[in-house]
Amino acid sequence: MANNQWKFETQVIHGAQFPDQWKCTTVAPIYQSASHRFETAEELSDVFAGKKQGFIYQRLRNPTNDTLEKKMTLLEGGLESVVTGSGMAAITDALLAICMAGDEIVSGNSLFMSTYLLFNNVFKKLGITVKLVESADLNAWKAAVNDKTKALFVETIGNPKMDVPDIKALADLAHAHRAPLVVDNTMATPWMFRPFEFGADIVLHSTTKYLNGHGSAVGGVVIDSGKFDFALDKYPDFKLFKERKGNLAYIDKVWREIHINFGTSQAPLHSFLTMIGLDTLVLRMERHVSNAAKVAEYLDKHPKVKWVNFPGLPKSPAHAMAKKQFQGKGYGGMLAFGLESEKACFDFIRNVKLIYHLANLGDCKTLVIHPWSSQYINFTEDVRRANGITPDLVRVSVGIEAIDDILEDLDQALKKV
Repeated sequence: MANNQWKFETQVIHGAQFPDQWKCTTVAPIYQSASHRFETAEELSDVFAGKKQGFIYQRLRNPTNDTLEKKMTLLEGGLESVVTGSGMAAITDALLAICMAGDEIVSGNSLFMSTYLLFNNVFKKLGITVKLVESADLNAWKAAVNDKTKALFVETIGNPKMDVPDIKALADLAHAHRAPLVVDNTMATPWMFRPFEFGADIVLHSTTKYLNGHGSAVGGVVIDSGKFDFALDKYPDFKLFKERKGNLAYIDKVWREIHINFGTSQAPLHSFLTMIGLDTLVLRMERHVSNAAKVAEYLDKHPKVKWVNFPGLPKSPAHAMAKKQFQGKGYGGMLAFGLESEKACFDFIRNVKLIYHLANLGDCKTLVIHPWSSQYINFTEDVRRANGITPDLVRVSVGIEAIDDILEDLDQALKKV
């Protein structure tokens, strides 16, 4: 089923649905099989050769995963996708398909913890240099980009700095240097923001977060716009892929060269659970952004709260860009705030009752964590502070519960600080 005239709210439910292929069921089946049988040697040979579409082995392709790929391609407005076993697998696949030893990436420094470690530890060992710049400082980006730059990478909303970079300006900068802009759109979701419409070339998600919404499945996705021309004088190893797939050379390279050989496949059950979550994405995001704005306003006035970092607050340095870029859809479902000390943060977390204390975000439940002492505990102090992680910071992923209950729980916990 497809209708390009449908609004996003309808597409997220009815788009990329194939009941006629699913024995008239309205939910994609879970094809939980390691491999698929073929009638003839010729048929299997044609599929391996790429002359014919088909499913061979779960690490390569899977019908359930294929349905989620089609859904995410539709929702982001791309041409083709590859789903992966996690958001980190998506980032790894996306960038290793572009870069090799000796290449450089310029990235915003407002990064998820594991993305930072991937860039600064793993990629370094592979001979790939990642230059980190202030995500919202366009001049810093301009100073860092050079002829060796093979990609620019940025998060739509920084985690947990909550800064908002100018995607259109970064796309223009990337293209001026013949490099693609890769955007991790996890924090915004395609309902709130679609990076391709602002010039981005490749979009990534951790589907574990808002797309899934119920904290029951882990996954990621790489989505290709098909618009970036990987010129062979700068990207010579794209030659065979361009001959094979034309403007889908990039996603073919992701799949054929990296995804298959690194084994970054997603479990079909997790794709199934993510598609169940997608049905309610719009309703959940409307509540997430509404609740987050009210929580930010409440905390901003609380006498025990020293500061609040949320793009929706007019005094936020990110407010103007977020208002322009997200076009009235809200400012996301996450925020950070500061208390007097690390001990005060511990006291607060110890006393929450409704709110869950765990390492995730984008769940329908409100979640809280103290990044300094948990996710970033093994980072040096200088690196933590450079990433906006301080001892007084509490990160809140605001859920979709009744706002009065969220505020009451925050209030009773803060009173005990």
